[in-house]
Amino acid sequence: MSITNQKKAAPDIKIILAFFIIYFVWGSTYLANTWAIADMPPFMMAGMRFIFAGVLLYGYCLLIGKKSPTRMQIKNTLYAGLFLFAMGNGLVVWALQFVDSGIAALVVAFEPLVVVLMMWKMKAEKPTINVWSGIFLGILGMGLLVGQPEFINDVNWLWGVAAIFGAIISWGYISIWITDANLPESLLQSAALQMFFGGVIMLSMGLLLGEYPLFDYQQIGARAFWSLGYLIIFGSIVAFTAFNFLLKNVSPTKIVTSTYINPVVALLLGYYLNQEGISGQSLLAAGLLIVGVVLINWNRKGGH
Repeated sequence: MSITNQKKAAPDIKIILAFFIIYFVWGSTYLANTWAIADMPPFMMAGMRFIFAGVLLYGYCLLIGKKSPTRMQIKNTLYAGLFLFAMGNGLVVWALQFVDSGIAALVVAFEPLVVVLMMWKMKAEKPTINVWSGIFLGILGMGLLVGQPEFINDVNWLWGVAAIFGAIISWGYISIWITDANLPESLLQSAALQMFFGGVIMLSMGLLLGEYPLFDYQQIGARAFWSLGYLIIFGSIVAFTAFNFLLKNVSPTKIVTSTYINPVVALLLGYYLNQEGISGQSLLAAGLLIVGVVLINWNRKGGH
């Protein structure tokens, strides 16, 4: 192999590894969250996760010489942290008390459809025929998923799904707002501050919801403890670093493939590692949702 080929191979290996991380790690966070909240209250667990991750990631940014953010940038990361992490992630983690991890990931996959409709309202970007087709398939898939008798008759499950939809709306709104926001130049630094502020808000939510008396260090089992560690190191720091690397090295068209691969990973892991059932109707719903997301991303990113 020539020196030139060796130089080309190295970045390719890094790109493949980065894709594996955002596909598998982000897909596996649903199950990791489920295991973690088995022994810890949801908002307290998620709050600790993002505070630790935010501090560690910000410390890394300081080590590599990133300049300090302005007051306005800090204020904007606080606002983004509220909607993206405290509400966006916190509500999903809370919902995992009642909704299987794989099903939760499928509901989250509905997000791009919500974003398109919000873009129409907030940015006057009218959906194309392709996008309308994706929206139709997505709504049909969500109807099949939610309309199953074993789910529709469970009040707690319905509350959980409602919470996930609240998270989706929060993600959708902030993902549109953030495109024009004054944030730190470094994506990692911005993410670190958003994680930290989001974590602080989630701990406050846990306090208001009476979670603190339910938190007992002695009751945290090994699986929950290691799940929290996995979420901090891999789910937050490693995955977001990989995502940042991909943003700089590959087309956004390829990056969005994680949107419809993460739910598949979550479904399989929930089935094999957590004995979560998958009905034929859920699989059909998953297929419709994922095809709908593909159609929307295809249009928004200019085709594959």
